[in-house]
Amino acid sequence: MNNGGANAAMATVGGVQLLEWKFSQVFGERTAGEEVQEVDIISAIEFDRTGNHLATGDRGGRVVLFERTDTRDHVGHQRDLEKMDYPVNRHPEFRYKTEFQSHEPEFDYLKSLEIEEKINKIRWCQSANGALFLLSTNDKTIKFWKVQEKKVKKVCDMNVDSTKAMGNGPIVGSSISTSSKQYIANGGCTHNDFSFPPGGFPSLHLPVVTSHETNLMARCRRIYAHAHDYHINSISNNSDGETFISADDLRINLWNLEISNQSFNIVDVKPANMEDLTEVITSAEFHPTHCNTLAYSSSRGSIRLVDMRQSALCDSHSKLFEEQEAPGSRSFFTEIIASISDIKFAKDGRLILSRDYMTLKLWDINMDSGPVATFQIHEYLRPKLCDLYESDSIFDKFECCLSGDGLRVATGSYSNLFRVFGCSEGSTEAMTLEASKNPMRRQGQPPSRASRSLSSLSGVVRRVKGADNSVVDANGNTFDFTTKLLHLAWHPTENSLACAASNSLYMYYA
Repeated sequence: MNNGGANAAMATVGGVQLLEWKFSQVFGERTAGEEVQEVDIISAIEFDRTGNHLATGDRGGRVVLFERTDTRDHVGHQRDLEKMDYPVNRHPEFRYKTEFQSHEPEFDYLKSLEIEEKINKIRWCQSANGALFLLSTNDKTIKFWKVQEKKVKKVCDMNVDSTKAMGNGPIVGSSISTSSKQYIANGGCTHNDFSFPPGGFPSLHLPVVTSHETNLMARCRRIYAHAHDYHINSISNNSDGETFISADDLRINLWNLEISNQSFNIVDVKPANMEDLTEVITSAEFHPTHCNTLAYSSSRGSIRLVDMRQSALCDSHSKLFEEQEAPGSRSFFTEIIASISDIKFAKDGRLILSRDYMTLKLWDINMDSGPVATFQIHEYLRPKLCDLYESDSIFDKFECCLSGDGLRVATGSYSNLFRVFGCSEGSTEAMTLEASKNPMRRQGQPPSRASRSLSSLSGVVRRVKGADNSVVDANGNTFDFTTKLLHLAWHPTENSLACAASNSLYMYYA
């Protein structure tokens, strides 16, 4: 696609208007040459259902919350524009709300295993009574958090002037003789000669408790632990608002939000003999409206749809989605790059978006013969899979997301790039954007081949000083494999994207 600048916003493809993405905000921007601490790297990102709150988790076990501010300030102005039939071009703005330490590093003494504090996933739950609720998980433990504004209560309207009081000790004033009296801990006096104010007993009154200001408090309501032998890769809320699932490499467990000491194993792919293991679970997601339906993906590139009404243990799937490989195309890397790293349901539940190493695939749950659309993310890397394997970059797990209207999909790539594709019928929209203050800087589809060898990639990923850390394609674009955009989220109702580039959170709108 050509770099059309302002004209891109006016062009249409297949009846759908092309978007021109603009920079909105950045939180935690790095200065040139600044070294990023490992614990500050963002590892999870999620909008809530309304899109008014955004949560990020990092490798240091912290959860940071942001809230939208422009909607409250411009509600009246927006209504006036709507009455006049003018388009509402609102610039989305978020501000830092609060943060809390969700997980701490632990050590499993029975297995001699260190458990990282890194946040793997965050999922918002239904809010109630002005409080926000969310689930966060590391490799082993899921926690249910409540974030609420608490009023700070203070005692005022005292009988004594606070300016003349000294802590909990004696009160300095003319009504009390400060001769050699012995005072005790809470301000009492061993001598019983306290003199009342001139008004006597009637002038005494009860102190009043008042609330002057509010503070945000995050409180862990429940901890769901000891249910997974392997690392948790997904959590997903059910549409019933009462249950959620957690998935590791071999099992999926069903939890009730109110019960933390019991879960039900609903999917178990562990064979009797571990040598017979051929695939593992990589991601799991509940259907957005059908509380009995969930989907999970595997390392062999398949997606299984499960109906929990069929049996207590969902060993058999109701539908299987997988793409048949072309004859003669199999290689050593076929299964590795076919492994699905993330799946997402569309808002209406009709489509499933999946991301493997090389492509995005869109599946219709009513058509299991193959994907309805396939989008190439970085096809130019295919000749260099051997170098990517040696550097472990081939195992990078990129996430994906869909727009609220279901017309576009997005996912990340290397060099802090992310791709946005139109998925409506007839659309050829394919944009390459950069997580920077100038997102449209790198327009155009990357070429099908790289012009320089990636033989130094192993040195790059290990951050060896002096190693070449980039690849230049035929168009002169540089691709850096130490900077990868793994996590991003699409606003549920607007064309707004939040992208995590290392420790920085970039936000864009169109």
